[in-house]
Amino acid sequence: MSALVSVYVTFADAAEAERIGRAVIDERLAACINILGVTTSIYRWNGRVETAVEQAAILKTAASHAEALVARLAELHSYDVPAIAVWPIETVHPPYAEWVATQLR
Repeated sequence: MSALVSVYVTFADAAEAERIGRAVIDERLAACINILGVTTSIYRWNGRVETAVEQAAILKTAASHAEALVARLAELHSYDVPAIAVWPIETVHPPYAEWVATQLR
């Protein structure tokens, strides 16, 4: 089993987060998704500073699945340029790591 990673993503809303989260879990690209609270994002887009209300989420997967997961999230996402970032996990509870591995098989 490769190391575990977290994949941070923002979605347009909770419904999109749940729909895409279920898809990548069904496809065994991720073991789980934590759909977090609503977040306010401030960013520059097309030369203007924009503000948007989004739904943040964190998915857990194996590092060996990260590239495929990122590609699939981008494919399913409603944004032209979705925020998708892979974060390493330094330390993990061994039984949890085994559970993640089992979900990805």
